[in-house]
Amino acid sequence: MIKKISPLAPDNFPKLPSVKGVLIGTAKSGTKYKGRRDIFTAIFEKGTAVAGAFTQSDVKAEPVEFCRKNIIDGSARVLAVNAGFANAFTGKKGKKINKSISSNIKKIIKCREKDIFICSTGVIGENIPIRPTNKAISVSLKTEENKWENAAKSIMTTDTFPKAAGKKIIIDDKEISLVGIAKGSGMISPNMATMLAFIFTDALIDKTVLQTLLNIELRNSFNAITVDGDTSTNDTVLAFATGKAMDGKNEKIISRTSDPRLKKFREAFSEIMHDLAIQIIRDGEGASKLIQIKVSGAENTSSAKKIARSIADSPLVKTAVGASDPNWGRIIMAIGKAKEKINPKKINLRIGSNTVIKNGEISRSYSEIKTKKYMSGKDILLDINLGLGSGFSQIWTCDLTEGYIKINADYRS
Repeated sequence: MIKKISPLAPDNFPKLPSVKGVLIGTAKSGTKYKGRRDIFTAIFEKGTAVAGAFTQSDVKAEPVEFCRKNIIDGSARVLAVNAGFANAFTGKKGKKINKSISSNIKKIIKCREKDIFICSTGVIGENIPIRPTNKAISVSLKTEENKWENAAKSIMTTDTFPKAAGKKIIIDDKEISLVGIAKGSGMISPNMATMLAFIFTDALIDKTVLQTLLNIELRNSFNAITVDGDTSTNDTVLAFATGKAMDGKNEKIISRTSDPRLKKFREAFSEIMHDLAIQIIRDGEGASKLIQIKVSGAENTSSAKKIARSIADSPLVKTAVGASDPNWGRIIMAIGKAKEKINPKKINLRIGSNTVIKNGEISRSYSEIKTKKYMSGKDILLDINLGLGSGFSQIWTCDLTEGYIKINADYRS
């Protein structure tokens, strides 16, 4: 079945820099997806630092458990990703599959098992066909194509377009590259990361600093999006820093978060994570509109976040936006059901620049015709001020259409 590309997709795949110390490859296993690449590998030079974040679901896929164990050491040599089979809820067989994949990789790359990271995405409960998968991984590891677009395409499942972002910055007069790729379209309501996302850089950064940075930047990127309120068993974000752009006798590793050299890197790192997160929402299953929800004036940040997510995960709000229907009562409903402190008489609501509710009452200047016209666009802002305190949060989601139902009803057929 040929997928219709999301109407919110970018016009072109971005031009991305090469990252020193990383060799990427892809291959076709011929298992779930006939005739397309479904295996992605990256080989890292020795000394590469790695940081990660994983699903907080109580049902964690075997690759997640494998990576969580290996991330403790903070070093990486190989990343291997397969699409089509999640290797989740597969028990002992799932563990054996990971062992087989890592053993196959060790024979080719000659590295420790704890320096290998395996990620899977696809159908839960189905075992990965190990022979064709291992064969394809072997081919990928020996294929130095270094084409980011192939890599981004190979990890797609219900995605309609490949997702990537890149930046170049200067640190200590050296050009530093950052590249990120991601996949995700449905089963997205992360509480740590989202789906699969991989960020690569040749900056020389300590593993602890990299992990701290990843944890901080998750808040306003992968932790600030939702498509359907469902958290995946396989959610993983991994960041790799090879250090090869600054590889010299006099180069000093960034080993403290207070290092002034980290400022530029953090800005670029943050931009890439946010860009990838928004691309995932733009490719939400069946999506036709991108929705940004801002909640300010809450009692505290936690309260603002819960109310924003309550609105973002409401099927009634999402279907109303999909129909360009300014049914503001659904937004008020979603605020109330969050069970957070509010004063209905102080609530203010704007849809775009259209003031709908002012101090708990419908605004005298409200125009349903103008608001409906605004909502016919592709980018929608729902701006709520609760008038209680300084708590603020924002989240991005998409509308809910018949396309979402069709995609998920046909997912395994």
